[in-house]
Amino acid sequence: MFNMQKMLKQVQKLQSDMARVQEELGRERVEASAGGGVVRAVATGQGDLVEIAIDPSVVDPADVAMLQDLILAAVGEVIRKARDHAAERMKAVTGGLQLPPGLPGLGP
Repeated sequence: MFNMQKMLKQVQKLQSDMARVQEELGRERVEASAGGGVVRAVATGQGDLVEIAIDPSVVDPADVAMLQDLILAAVGEVIRKARDHAAERMKAVTGGLQLPPGLPGLGP
């Protein structure tokens, strides 16, 4: 027999666990670099960019385009890493359960 109260408790625990992981992701840091490490980007586990570091040796006023490309590459990579990291953390909480979009407090 279907036990609605048990299911509601499970959903509440899932919501609580997901909120805890989201909070933890906000404190975690993910890092990526480009150009052999001359441009480094750091983001939170939620994907918010928090730092860009550029080695002065790569700053060439005659080749700004290269520096821009390196920054884009590092930022793009750190955002991908943050998304993958967050997805793995959430998968651990949900057990790989695909949550329907728009489910209050649970879906994307």
